[in-house]
This record gives sequence, C-alpha cells and structure tokens, in this order.
Amino acid sequence: MARRRGWGGSPPNDDDEASRRIVSTAVDLIGQTGSAIGIADVAESLGVIRQTVYRYFPSADALMRAAAIASVAGFLDRLAGHVQGLVDPVEAMTEGIVYTLAEVRRTPHLGILLSGSYTNVHPEGLTSHEARVFGMTMIRRFDVDWERFGYDDAALTELVEFVLRTMQSFFVSPGDPPRNDDEMRRYLRRWVGSAIVAQPTRLGVE
Repeated sequence: MARRRGWGGSPPNDDDEASRRIVSTAVDLIGQTGSAIGIADVAESLGVIRQTVYRYFPSADALMRAAAIASVAGFLDRLAGHVQGLVDPVEAMTEGIVYTLAEVRRTPHLGILLSGSYTNVHPEGLTSHEARVFGMTMIRRFDVDWERFGYDDAALTELVEFVLRTMQSFFVSPGDPPRNDDEMRRYLRRWVGSAIVAQPTRLGVE
C-alpha cells in the first residue's frame, strides 16, 4: 500500500495509482522544462520525499523510460495521422523519420525510448526491447503494404533497427548546422530510401 503522507494532501489508493501519478508527473515536468529531470524534481512536485519515488523507480533512468513509454500511444496516433495515405515505403519512412526527430525535440522524453539519450549508463538503449517494440509498432501503423515490397517480419525487424540507428545518429550529432526538414527529406530519400527499396528477400533477409 502506498504511503499516506504527502501527495499534495491526496494520497493514492494503492501502489499502482502511486506509480501512475509519479509517471504522469514526470511526463508533465519534462514537457514543461524540455529536458531530463531527476527523482528530486518529481518528489518535490508531488510533495513527497525522494525515497517514496525510489520505492517505485530505482533510478532517474528507469523513471524516464516509464515516462517515454507512457507517451508512446499519443505519439503513435499523431504519427499515423501525419503519414496517413502514404503507400510508398520511401516516402512513408522519410516522413516518419522527419516527424519523429521533430517530436523528440518537442517532447524529449521520447528520446530515451529510441536511443537512451538521457544517459550513457545504458548505451544498449537503442536496441532494447522497448525500442524494438516501439519501432515495429510505428512501422506497422504506416499504410504501406510491406509484403508487396518484399518485407517479411524478419526483414521489417532489420529495417526497424536500421531506422533506429539512423535516428540515433541525428540525436547524438544533428550536424553543424543541422539540416532543416526539407534538407533532411532529400538526404533520407537518397540514402535511407535506397536501402528500403533494396529488395530485402534478395539479400538473404529471411
């Protein structure tokens, strides 16, 4: 049972509610600040001590991951709307990447789900289970008939990894100066596009 002190005078009824409120507060704070936050920030906002938050999330990184996952559903809905009607895989993926990069700049807690960008402690974040699930869910929301273009589940999995690694490179080093959206589209169509249309089943991706 959640502790009955703090919480702005309205303590949660159980541990599940406490965890949800901690994550919701973290999402709100990240949205306000546009940057990573700490356990102390969330505790102060909730009116609890840091140990209370640590009870549910052992580290700031774990809390940031939970905040990112909580934000995924809304992001995927917006992304699906943005790429709706794009049936060409190159155009759909190009727009998907450009949109995702922009969304991460606006809602940076998504970045940790894709690349672990808030910390160097988990460099494997890019290929984590959460990132792969996110990527597969994202790509399947497109209106692209992937099988028609030679993609089975194994090929889509490799495409997701390739796209995540591409996006990570722009998270880490956006360029000097960074490309604007139109420049990014041209770049992605030329280089990522050529990889997408490379007929994966002919390359031994089975």
